[in-house]
Amino acid sequence: MDNFIGNIDAKVDAKGRVFVPAGFRKILQLTEDKRLILRKDIYEDCLVLYPAPVWDAELTALRSRLKKYGKKARQIYRKFVQDSELLELDTNGRILIPKRYLQMAGINADVRFMGMDQTIEIWSPERLDHPEMDDEAFEQLMNQLDGNE
Repeated sequence: MDNFIGNIDAKVDAKGRVFVPAGFRKILQLTEDKRLILRKDIYEDCLVLYPAPVWDAELTALRSRLKKYGKKARQIYRKFVQDSELLELDTNGRILIPKRYLQMAGINADVRFMGMDQTIEIWSPERLDHPEMDDEAFEQLMNQLDGNE
């Protein structure tokens, strides 16, 4: 599967429907499994859209890191999947985002789709326009990853 790349602005209608950007739809159409899974991001106030094969791989990876029989493991797994929703593209290339997800992410009418490798983040533009990291901090962290610092 190709990676999702780019930032595209869109509008959510009164019913919560939004067109998935054409470039992203083309990548989604490459898979035979047309299911999409939507969940609130663990760390950020945004939504994450997973193609079903990517979601399945995430669940498999999570299960492999958790004890099969354990209360904490079950709680972690439950928490991860509880805020997920199965979606499908309609014939017009739209998804219907349930109202509770729009509220969780602070999305009103405007959204920004952001390609993040194998997933698509859906943001309220207002929340995304406030960077979490300035350019200098980003440069320092990139240098640490490279071993240059």
